Amino acid sequence: MTDVPSGTADADFLVEAFVDHLALERGLSERTIDGYLRDVRRLASHLAERGVHAPERVEPGHLREFVFALKDRGLRASSIRRSISAVRTYFRFLVEERHLEQDPTDRMETPRTWRRLPDTLSVAEVIRLLDAPDPDKPLYWRDRAILEVLYSSGMRVSELTGLRLDALDGSLETCTVFGKGSKERIVPLGRAARTALERYVRSLRPGLAHRTGSRSLFLNRRGTPLSRVSVWSIVKDAARRAGLTKEVSPHTLRHSCATHLLEGGADLAVVQELLGHADISTTQVYTHVDRRYLVDVHRSHHPRG
Repeated sequence: MTDVPSGTADADFLVEAFVDHLALERGLSERTIDGYLRDVRRLASHLAERGVHAPERVEPGHLREFVFALKDRGLRASSIRRSISAVRTYFRFLVEERHLEQDPTDRMETPRTWRRLPDTLSVAEVIRLLDAPDPDKPLYWRDRAILEVLYSSGMRVSELTGLRLDALDGSLETCTVFGKGSKERIVPLGRAARTALERYVRSLRPGLAHRTGSRSLFLNRRGTPLSRVSVWSIVKDAARRAGLTKEVSPHTLRHSCATHLLEGGADLAVVQELLGHADISTTQVYTHVDRRYLVDVHRSHHPRG
């Protein structure tokens, strides 16, 4: 399998129109577009070698063969997942623009044995972890809210401990997060996270904040901001109570959030926006997704959205 150079194959597969869509309508960065372009051209090359020279002739079986061909090339599981996400985005574009009537990626799945990162929990394991805090403990709703927010949003532990009360919107539907390099982003909160947060903010937090008047969202028993070490302890204790044998940390919930969204069919660019995957050592700029669209995608694809 060789990548298709620009030219006839690009025209056959409407690659230029797809690139225009990514740049002009989606507003993606040049680097992100290059990644999509590379994956679509790789697919076009694979299809051309099998006598398929137009997207309307692509069948689900061709796509399954393509995924196995990527594995045979020795690509890492994370690279295969990214390629599949790009292919899904490409065919959805063709359907939306009425170049195709049906999307051949509707039943496209990543083989289960390739899906998980080493430190990722399954959905069932995450549910056990979230249900683990002791409801008889005074700080139950704080600890439950912390676990639910980490999994729902995929935010880093440093971002969680840095949250202020005014980071939440009035309906608790979204939260403003300041990530690496003080970059601000809006993340949606699923229904389970909203329920736990509401119980914590309305019933428990006022009592904790009474002495100090702290505006930090998550507080310790003394009413001062919760530390990262304390959040680690909460996650570790929940993992122990859940009987999980894997090494679990707050970052495990971040990885699990991203993996489960991608497995559910979420667009890679949306997941990048959700997690704030901008490396401060580079000039890479990720897409800025409309807030309403971000919330809708999260609700559609997150197991607890």
